[in-house]
Amino acid sequence: MNDETKAPRGTSAHQPDLNWSQMRETVLMLELAAVQIEAAMKDSNSSVEVLTHSFTTMADYMRLISDTVQTLPDEGEVGVAKQNLSGVTDNVSSMVHQAIIAFQFYDKLVQRLAHVGISLGDLSDLVANTQRLFNPNEWVQLQQKIKVKYTTREEIAMFDAVMNGMPVQEAVDKFMAEMKEKPDDIELF
Repeated sequence: MNDETKAPRGTSAHQPDLNWSQMRETVLMLELAAVQIEAAMKDSNSSVEVLTHSFTTMADYMRLISDTVQTLPDEGEVGVAKQNLSGVTDNVSSMVHQAIIAFQFYDKLVQRLAHVGISLGDLSDLVANTQRLFNPNEWVQLQQKIKVKYTTREEIAMFDAVMNGMPVQEAVDKFMAEMKEKPDDIELF
């Protein structure tokens, strides 16, 4: 029987006994945070998938409408209608593309939150194991495992800055400022 099956689950902070452990309470809260992130992402993913599909389909329809409008004659009342429709389809197409970009940013957010959830789970595992908890090499391995999940130069720089002693909020503020200056690397489909 391993330690996990023997260890009591849930909080005992309201009625502490001799087995009460702040470590177990910490692990419980870390696990809860990780699961809440995962549940929120699952709840929102299906809706966003429907929206993404809808907007992608609308973009295709707008291209079809625009192509059809371009076949109309340029003169007379039909020419005026063609000009009006052409302007409207350009505006709607632009709005659809902006919506698709927003969904792609959402996808990046979900990926980041998934990494946070996994990292919280890994931290929880480390803290729960007293043999690993007090071993600095285990912490270095955890830090490296978290670092390799970062996908941008700015995220890696933020991680390194915090690991080298920069206050977390200062590192995050710097990261956010750099991300605002960075051109979008989102690809339209």
